[in-house]
Amino acid sequence: MIKRLYDWTMGLAEHRYALAALAVVSFAESSVFPIPPDILMIPMILATPHRAFLIAFVALASSVLGGLLGYAIGALAFEGIGQPILAMLGKGEAALEFNTRFNDLGFWPVLIAGLTPFPYKVITIMSGWTGMPLATFIITSIVARGLRFFILAALLWKFGAPIKGWIERRFGLATILFVALLLGGFGLIRFL
Repeated sequence: MIKRLYDWTMGLAEHRYALAALAVVSFAESSVFPIPPDILMIPMILATPHRAFLIAFVALASSVLGGLLGYAIGALAFEGIGQPILAMLGKGEAALEFNTRFNDLGFWPVLIAGLTPFPYKVITIMSGWTGMPLATFIITSIVARGLRFFILAALLWKFGAPIKGWIERRFGLATILFVALLLGGFGLIRFL
């Protein structure tokens, strides 16, 4: 099923309404859809590099709005909708265990999930379920998703097709390393 969704999503990149499709995929991915918008962004930017930053902006705005839907699912309908989504992603048990510590971590879970390959929808739902302050959630979502999408757009705009393979194989790892360095830097500052 995931392979068919992936192929369908890739096919949207060539459609004349690709930007609208990206908005829908980015919105849905933040709360329920399993395929990340990067899959659609890459071929769109390669086809129209002059629109790279517009494409990133559409993905950002739609993703944050979709994150608000995920937040609402967590806050208002966790038992009926949120928990089944997390269970489908294999994150149900982990979410229940993590719930007690989630808000103690502040904005970090949203920042990490927004930047890395970790399913962002898990964090949007958890943020609503645990009652994370909405302003913290929105600001951190804008920063994290903005960094992710605009870095991706900048790389494709600057280097074009030659960097596509690196992005598909290593962009997720690079974002994880970036977050690890960021956390390490803050940890080091804290202890100095």
